[in-house]
Amino acid sequence: MGALLIPLIILVIAGFFLWSLYNGLVTARMHVDEAWSQIDVQLKRRADLIPNLVETVKAYAKHEKELFENVTKARSALLSARTPGEKANANDQLGGVMKSLFAVAEGYPQLRAAENFKQFQDEYTDTEDKVAYSRQFYNNVVMDYNTSLKVFPNVLIAGALGFQPREFFGATEEERKAVKVDFT
Repeated sequence: MGALLIPLIILVIAGFFLWSLYNGLVTARMHVDEAWSQIDVQLKRRADLIPNLVETVKAYAKHEKELFENVTKARSALLSARTPGEKANANDQLGGVMKSLFAVAEGYPQLRAAENFKQFQDEYTDTEDKVAYSRQFYNNVVMDYNTSLKVFPNVLIAGALGFQPREFFGATEEERKAVKVDFT
């Protein structure tokens, strides 16, 4: 009886270990999925603001047709992107085009003074802040999840259970460039 008890105890301990490991990894993966959905929500919110901004600027800058087309293309690319890498690339394209849109708006003092343009610009800035926060949170959760896949003894079992590392929402080349400030 005693010889049978030791293997049974080892089997029960191993079962609890696997159960705990699996549930912990599922929970971590769900946190990653939830964090990704928050980025998606903020990117969609920003994409929804863009048509209103474009229409407001169009009223003042009728000759900027190419810029408006580029904004529309970049917005569509963002909405159709699926993976973190695709979203990051589309996000970069949109960011560059939006900088151009705001630069054009600078040339129209009456536009800058328009209340609805100010409101859209403030909402856009607020959304950009939320995107940055969501991105940071997502990357933190991905780091925790990926780390949990790589630590011992999880590394021996996680792959066999179907858990794969997740992709970070990375910074672009444009975002990595040093900001140059010139006060002259």
